[in-house]
Amino acid sequence: MSRIDILKGFLEENPNDSFSRYAIALEYVKLGKNDDAVLEFETVKKNDPDYVATYYQLGQLYQKVGQRHEAEKTFRTGITVAARAGDEHTRSELEAALEALLAD
Repeated sequence: MSRIDILKGFLEENPNDSFSRYAIALEYVKLGKNDDAVLEFETVKKNDPDYVATYYQLGQLYQKVGQRHEAEKTFRTGITVAARAGDEHTRSELEAALEALLAD
């Protein structure tokens, strides 16, 4: 049984488990299944917009697949969400990612 299978089992028990869905997305990224990863990250973002870590990973993925505008939008939204949550560490990571994207 793969990690993805185990995590999907957790989602069957609790479809709103943001951590499990986020972890599935990360596993898809590792496997190069970028479309599946985007779908899972977008689902986390939609269902749990305050799940701050999603914005960094999703923005990075959008950048990787050449969707620069989506990456910028995702980083900017994440900065706002992180600031509202008082998560200075993630906010600074998102700001650095945005600066790197814009400088590229």
